Amino acid sequence: MEENRLKREISLFGAFSTVMGTVIGAGVFFKTASVVSFAQSSSLTIFAWILGGILTICAGLTSAELATAIPKTGGAVKYIEYTYGKLPGFLLGWAQSVIYFPANIAALSIIFSTQFIHLFHLSNAFLLPIALITGLSVTIVNLMGTRLASNLQSFTLIIKMVPIALIVLVGLFMPANAEVALFPIKAGGDNSFIHALSGSLLATMFAYDGWLGVGAVAGEMKHPEKDLPKAIFLGLTFITIVYVLINLVFLKTLPVEQLSGNLNAASDVSNQIFGSIGGKLVTIGILISVYGALNGYTMTGIRVPYALALEEMIPFSQQFKKLSKTFVVPYIAGIFQFSIAAIMMFFGSFDLLTDMLVFVMWLFSLLIFSAVFILRKKEPDLKRPYKVPLFPVIPIIAMLGGLFILITTLYTQTILASIGIGITLLGVPVYFLNQKIRGSER
Repeated sequence: MEENRLKREISLFGAFSTVMGTVIGAGVFFKTASVVSFAQSSSLTIFAWILGGILTICAGLTSAELATAIPKTGGAVKYIEYTYGKLPGFLLGWAQSVIYFPANIAALSIIFSTQFIHLFHLSNAFLLPIALITGLSVTIVNLMGTRLASNLQSFTLIIKMVPIALIVLVGLFMPANAEVALFPIKAGGDNSFIHALSGSLLATMFAYDGWLGVGAVAGEMKHPEKDLPKAIFLGLTFITIVYVLINLVFLKTLPVEQLSGNLNAASDVSNQIFGSIGGKLVTIGILISVYGALNGYTMTGIRVPYALALEEMIPFSQQFKKLSKTFVVPYIAGIFQFSIAAIMMFFGSFDLLTDMLVFVMWLFSLLIFSAVFILRKKEPDLKRPYKVPLFPVIPIIAMLGGLFILITTLYTQTILASIGIGITLLGVPVYFLNQKIRGSER
C-alpha cells in the first residue's frame, strides 16, 4: 500500500503552516473589489468573508477524511476515481489541466500586471504584454528545475505575510475615513440580497481557494486523526480572521464607492495608511506575494497533465510525460499549461477567470463531499485515520454552501457557468478518444 511508504514526519505546526501557505495568496488583496461591487455595503462585504471562511473550514474538514483514507498521489483526482470511477476522476484532472491551473496563472498574471502598471504609472497598453511576460517568466523558472521553483516559493511565502501584517496592524488603529456598519446585514444599491450575497460569496472563494490540497499532507502526519482537524480548523479560522480584519481596514480607509471594482484598492489603501513611499513599499510586497502565488500554481499545475500522462489517460501521453534531461521537469506539460493561460489572458479579466475556476472546482467539491457519505455506507471498514467531526453536520454545511454557490452562479452568471461546464464536459470525448487510441495500439 502507498500509505505504508509515506514517512510520518509532519507535526501539528507543520500542518498548520501548510494550511496557511496553501490558502493565503493574492485573493485577499484583490477580491475585495469584486465582493464590494456585488455587496455595495460594508455589512454584507464582511458577512460574505465570514461565511466564505465557515464554508471553507467545513469543506476542508470534510475532504480531509478522504485524504487520510485514500492517501494516494493525485489527491482529489484519486478520491473521485476511487468513489465514482475512472471517467469522473479524469474529468477533474482534465478540468484542472485546461481550466483551473491555466485560469489561475492567467488571472494572477493579469493582476500582477495591473499592480505593476499602477505602481510605475504606465499606460494600460502595457497590461497584456506585462501579463504575458510575467506568466512566461514563472514558467521558465519552473522549467529550470524544482529546486529553483521551490526556493522561490519559500522566499515569497515569508514576504507575502509582511504586507498583510502591516495593513492589518497599522490600519486598524488609524482614524476611520469611511463609516463601517456591520449591522443590519443588507445589500446596497439596486441588487437583491440573494444576487448580492451569491456574487460576493463566489468572489471570496478565490481568496479561500487551496483548501482542497490541505488534506494532501495527511499521509505524512505523525498523528493525522488528532492533528489534521486541529490544523485545518485553526489554520482556516486564523485565515478567516485575517481576511475579515484586512477587509475591515479597507472599508474604514476608503468608502464603498472607491473600493467597488477597484483592482488597485490594496495599493490605494496602502498609500492612504503609509503615505506615498510606504504605500509603494507595501505594493512591492504585494507584487512579490502575487508572483509567489503564481509560482505555486505553475509548479503544481505542470504536474497534473504529467500525472495523467503517466497513466496514459490523455492523448499525446508520450509527449506529456517527457522530462527535460538537464532539469528533470515535465517541460511539454509546462509549455501546454502556459499556452492555455496565454490564450485566457487575451480573452478574460481577473474576475471572470477566477469566478469560472471557482465555479468549476466547486462542481467537483460537491462530488468529494458526497463521496464521504457514499464510502461511509459502501465501505464502513475502510481504514480512516481521521473522521470528519460532527458527522453529518459539517459535510452537510459544506454541501449546502456548495449548492448555493453553484445554483446562484448558474442563475446570475449563466454564460460563465455554461462555459465552465462545457469545457469540463469536453473531456468526455477526449477520454473515450484516448481509450480508443490506446485500444488500437494494443
